[in-house]
Amino acid sequence: MPSSPLLSSLAHVVRSLRTARGLTQASLAKTARLSPRFIADLEAGRANISLLKLSAVAGALSTTIAHLVVEAEQGTESAAPVRVLPRSVALVGLRGAGKSTIGKAAAQRLGVVFVELDRVVEERAALSLQNIFDIHGDAYFRKMEAEALVQVLGGKEPSVIATGGSLVMHEKSWARLRKQTTTIWLRSTPEDHYARVQAQGDLRPMSGRPQAMMELRRLLTAREPHYKRADHTVDTSKHTIAESVERLVELATRAPA
Repeated sequence: MPSSPLLSSLAHVVRSLRTARGLTQASLAKTARLSPRFIADLEAGRANISLLKLSAVAGALSTTIAHLVVEAEQGTESAAPVRVLPRSVALVGLRGAGKSTIGKAAAQRLGVVFVELDRVVEERAALSLQNIFDIHGDAYFRKMEAEALVQVLGGKEPSVIATGGSLVMHEKSWARLRKQTTTIWLRSTPEDHYARVQAQGDLRPMSGRPQAMMELRRLLTAREPHYKRADHTVDTSKHTIAESVERLVELATRAPA
């Protein structure tokens, strides 16, 4: 059922209040004594909510029915969704974890810019990543990556940033990222990493390597302790893309501790 402008606006109001209070959909549902599915539908603009249920949601959000309705009606007039993103979000993980797919979708949901750090590096160097490594080597790439990171983090507005898989191995850049953003590790199994990269037609990590899967497992094992230092983890092998996006949005809009 398509969402009406009023229900869509109410969804944004509820999501904004929930995230501002540091609540998950599950905790809001528990407090309001409603099902998690209903809260999910409400925040998606699909729930034609009754007066009693709206009262329960308002109470759980420490507000009133009147406030929710007035804010929703004002939202339909301005057609501007309410977004709450306390700080930029940085996604880390191996290639094939879903950083681009999930990151783009989450940025759209949040109404912010999506940035791929590798593309910023390419723009600064006026070369493709492959040519950067072939011509200048790893040290030059790391220098350009660090400069690109400073550039991206210097933006005035929060964004969703997809980082290169190896950034966590370079302590200065990884420390800067953890200090200035909410970091989220998009975790996945080696099999899923391999399959997704192949599906994208990107065979760089596997080219000329008959033991590619074994190497991928070793790479993940080596980097995992660093990835675990991220603020949060989303397992993209255990969840669908839509579920992963929803989880990422919840974590991104949670007030920093």
